[in-house]
Amino acid sequence: MTPGARISAAIEILDRILAGQPAEQALLRWSRASRFAGSGDRAAVRDLVFDALRRRNSHAAFGGALTGRGLMIGGLVAAGRDPAALFTGQGHAPEPLAEGEGTGAASGVSDIPAWVQPLWDASLGDLSNDVATAMQERAPVWLRVNPVKATPDDAMGALAEDGIAAEPDPRLPTALRVTENERRLSQGRAYRDGLVELQDLSPQLACAALPVGPGMRVLDYCAGGGGKTLAVAGRAEGLTLVAHDADPARMRDLPGRAERAGVKVRLDTDPAGSFDLVIADVPCSGSGTWRRTPDAKWRLTQASLEQLLALQAAILRRAAGHVRPGGCLAYMTCSVLAPENDAQAEAFLQDNPDFRQVSRHLWTPLDASDGFFLSLMERR
Repeated sequence: MTPGARISAAIEILDRILAGQPAEQALLRWSRASRFAGSGDRAAVRDLVFDALRRRNSHAAFGGALTGRGLMIGGLVAAGRDPAALFTGQGHAPEPLAEGEGTGAASGVSDIPAWVQPLWDASLGDLSNDVATAMQERAPVWLRVNPVKATPDDAMGALAEDGIAAEPDPRLPTALRVTENERRLSQGRAYRDGLVELQDLSPQLACAALPVGPGMRVLDYCAGGGGKTLAVAGRAEGLTLVAHDADPARMRDLPGRAERAGVKVRLDTDPAGSFDLVIADVPCSGSGTWRRTPDAKWRLTQASLEQLLALQAAILRRAAGHVRPGGCLAYMTCSVLAPENDAQAEAFLQDNPDFRQVSRHLWTPLDASDGFFLSLMERR
């Protein structure tokens, strides 16, 4: 595909997304209907679409319209490129620019939804603008080294054999940032043999901050794909790991991932008994991951956020019932919004005086990678 044809494809996909179709679904439908597109074309079109969604408001302002065409024109203007060079109407390129297209300005335009902006500013304070700017960029790819099977050097060596370059983070040696050929990961030996797992730096730091010791009983209460379960698994010997999710279908990949990682995890739809550590990575707005799933920020509504807040509080209450005296409850979200984070922890502690907060941290792209929150609470 020519660059102009890729832009035409992105315009088509963006128009579907703006009409309400989820981004991944729109991309998949285009890909299935476009057998002529090679893997490089599909990756390039995906990048165009996601970059436009990360900067939807500012690109629309530059391009002159909140349409797929306007977003693509605005993206070229924002990058300092002349859209007329690609909007030629020749071949499969989009039609030439009409008068006034690409002449807009984006000064003062925020790429945070207008109704979220006050919450964003109140939650992040002086960092709000810098975090919003960081959210406009593509997120890096991070790997977690599985200490059950490899050292960081072993993992980097295996990655290098597959032509994948990665570097460790000084704060957490088992966290590797991929710097070249990330798209080869799923086919490489390091991933296939369980030496590494895909996991962002911020949740890795959160899991590393959990009190994990030999022989402990650990319950991952909102396990999903099991990333937190597997991150804890390699931290100590003799752990009993139990994974639970209100929707068991979300855990369908966990047995395979655990086998690949060389650890044992028991899936339990109705966990009983008490645990030394209960992890509750609750459903949330995902505001900390909006640069990875940028269409999610435009689909979030005030009503859906209120529903999430009620669900989070209910999950906290249920998860707390599984914490033994002296044990810990780790409340986590991939959000940067205070109502989902500190406000939830504070309300829980007020209603449950037998718990106390022992640590709290909010990571952002400015000091880690994704936005991520941890409140670690101990049962007295």
